[in-house]
Amino acid sequence: MNPPDEPIVEFIGARKRYGETEALKGIDLTVCAGEVMALLGPNGAGKTTSISLMLGLRRPTAGQVRLFGLAPTDRRARSRCGVMLQESGVAGTLTVRETVDLFRTYYPAPLAAERAIAMAGLEAVAERRVAALSGGQRQRLYFALAVCGDPHVLFLDEPTVGMDVESRRAFLQSMQVLAQAGKTIVFTTHYLPEAEELAQRIVVIDRGLVIADATPQDLKARVPAKRVTFTTPDPLPAGALAGLAGTGMEVSDRRVRLLTNDPESLLRELFRRGVAIGDLEVVGADLEEAFLTLTRPPAAP
Repeated sequence: MNPPDEPIVEFIGARKRYGETEALKGIDLTVCAGEVMALLGPNGAGKTTSISLMLGLRRPTAGQVRLFGLAPTDRRARSRCGVMLQESGVAGTLTVRETVDLFRTYYPAPLAAERAIAMAGLEAVAERRVAALSGGQRQRLYFALAVCGDPHVLFLDEPTVGMDVESRRAFLQSMQVLAQAGKTIVFTTHYLPEAEELAQRIVVIDRGLVIADATPQDLKARVPAKRVTFTTPDPLPAGALAGLAGTGMEVSDRRVRLLTNDPESLLRELFRRGVAIGDLEVVGADLEEAFLTLTRPPAAP
């Protein structure tokens, strides 16, 4: 196991350009041993590009990226990594067990095949050919392949896409076990509750720049607003909520949700208008609201 605070991944002024588009605009970032870090950002923000640079799949246009202090293409660094990408592919003619056994041979000290299969929850389909797996089962197979080498660090790009609720829950439990064992984990996700549940640290990338690097709690604390949620006994007439002091208002059937810096004044105004409310809930902003606040495009002048 790596000593705490040992740099696993280092970005030093890393830039990446695709033609006229600059996907990364000078990133400085360090991931240390034992960290569980979620890399978040809108579509096109630079998340997948960052993962590709970490793995040596792409080279920076400028600056440096180091993996275990080495070039990411160095076999000594790569042999210590487990990887699960959005665009993975394996031979459909092999069974799950045969595929895991094959991938184990790529690593110096792999896990037993049965353990990797169990961590991915694939025991019931271990003898099934890969071509016959469902989309969610295939995602779990890719996770088994990522962990089968007993890597020091895991890179997971949108790992739960296509998984059903039960599979996602089992996957998150396996991730928690790996984190408790001291593994370093870097993952991207669009499911923000996953990031809040798993990550000790969240890095938000937007338009090629790191715009936030903090714990989930600290990110949520950056949003001063409170989330107010309530229901109404009957559908509200048009204009009933017009002009209220809040943002991000969502009205679904008889349920209303919005953010406000002054929930007391908001409620007084609702009562003044004669709006009957029930199931009232006033809480601090969640990670999704913090993320949307951070990545909201600047207002036009």
